[in-house]
Amino acid sequence: MRNWERALSVLEALCERGQAAGHGWTLDTELLPPHQQQVNALESQGLVELACREDRAELSALEGRPVRWAARLTPYGHDTLTYGQSRPRAEPSPGEAGPDRQLVELIPSQMAALRVFVGLTGQLRVPPADGLAEQVRTASCDHGIKRWRLYLTQGQMESAAYGLWLHRMTGSAAEANRFGREYGVVYCPARAGAHSIPGTP
Repeated sequence: MRNWERALSVLEALCERGQAAGHGWTLDTELLPPHQQQVNALESQGLVELACREDRAELSALEGRPVRWAARLTPYGHDTLTYGQSRPRAEPSPGEAGPDRQLVELIPSQMAALRVFVGLTGQLRVPPADGLAEQVRTASCDHGIKRWRLYLTQGQMESAAYGLWLHRMTGSAAEANRFGREYGVVYCPARAGAHSIPGTP
């Protein structure tokens, strides 16, 4: 489990137990010591608030026993948990990789080149294929392998190859070469012909 996943699981536990308790606090008996240590680390990031002496005295009176430790989410911790539960996932949602789409995994420099390409949509004579800009905008990054994941149609693959060809012509061939090697799609103006536009049938 990655650090951020571990942090989210701790925030989730605090949220659930605090809501169940009714007073918002998670008490010392409800978390194992290793989890309490993780909570202490989250407190230093402003995501969790630890009970002060007065809060612990009130909780002790409510519980009828000494409460030595208690924690609850701060507003920032709540928002981090809410966002974390809704954030884009690296895994494709059902139907994302349809029969007409192929999973394409791009290294950061390829992704940067495509972002420039789709960002110039209104200025290019040969614009990106329909839907390519949306794929680039919504792509998720698998941080474990440092790859951006897109699901492209054949037309979008060819259009991406054209964008990487433009990148090659203005400085770096590595991105286009890698794309050609991994996916067998290379843009070549001589081969494309005068009237062939990347990304069109």
